[in-house]
Amino acid sequence: MSVMENKMRIKEIIVVEGRDDEANIKQFVDAQIIITHGYGLSESTIKRIQFAADTLGVIIFTDPDFVGNKIRKQLTAIIKGNVKQAYITREEGTRAGNIGVENASGQAILSALMGAHAQSDSMETLYTNKDLILLGLVGEEDSKAKRIALGKHLSIGYGNGKQFLARLNKYQIERERVLKFIEEYEDNHE
Repeated sequence: MSVMENKMRIKEIIVVEGRDDEANIKQFVDAQIIITHGYGLSESTIKRIQFAADTLGVIIFTDPDFVGNKIRKQLTAIIKGNVKQAYITREEGTRAGNIGVENASGQAILSALMGAHAQSDSMETLYTNKDLILLGLVGEEDSKAKRIALGKHLSIGYGNGKQFLARLNKYQIERERVLKFIEEYEDNHE
């Protein structure tokens, strides 16, 4: 049995920021990877990513920081077709004060890729700001902690209230999953 046979195979092409991200992912996953080299995306890189989205599909897997979110947002606005999003938490991507996919464990990488969410182009509004308030995801002392825990559970990453609302709707997360998690979270944190 070769080492490759022990790795998870991903048919989609994974889009990352840098070579260190690619090297870390390739330890655990057998997949093609496109590197953006930061958020100054070249036209040729954009064309490669769009071609990948049109053929095999892409998984955008950027760092859980400001620059990573900016690149993710930029790609999401440009690239259409079969696009999924994979997220790790800041904690999963932090080592010695450095944040990035290159620091994530194999378990965090595999979990993020298995939990990757497809974007919905015809987005139905499932949640409103009022829902976030009623669920305690905004406006309460522990709202940030709840969003962090729920974002990790749903594999949609952390975001402020506005970002979190957009992700819940963009990925069409079922209300039952959210309600069940919030109930369990509150039972465990009383």
